[in-house]
Amino acid sequence: MKDVSVWFNEKCSKCRKLQELLQLKGVNVDYREYLEDAPTVAEIEYLASMYQGPLVELLRSKEQIFADLKLAEAAEQELVEALVKHPHLLNRPILVCGNQAIVARPPELGIEFLDSLKSDPTD
Repeated sequence: MKDVSVWFNEKCSKCRKLQELLQLKGVNVDYREYLEDAPTVAEIEYLASMYQGPLVELLRSKEQIFADLKLAEAAEQELVEALVKHPHLLNRPILVCGNQAIVARPPELGIEFLDSLKSDPTD
């Protein structure tokens, strides 16, 4: 299997559940503790390029700062800059495998995602 990483917040129950599921499956994972090691603009842009949906889905829209900064109407570059300045806005957990990324909510979605990649004949 390709390299697997998770953008991870230890205080998040969804992150811990995904970690548990990945351990049970024996998946070797690199955990990116993005609150301890804040992402750069280039890292957020790269993450966004792997995600198959609108960038705004990578942000926690229920956070007050999301509303305060009017991010629902923001341009993509403004969203990137907001994530760099306020990494706690990042939706989580984000599971990355190869050149694809998903928000693993619920965490079981991350296992389904990895299983679908295993059965991909182009892998």
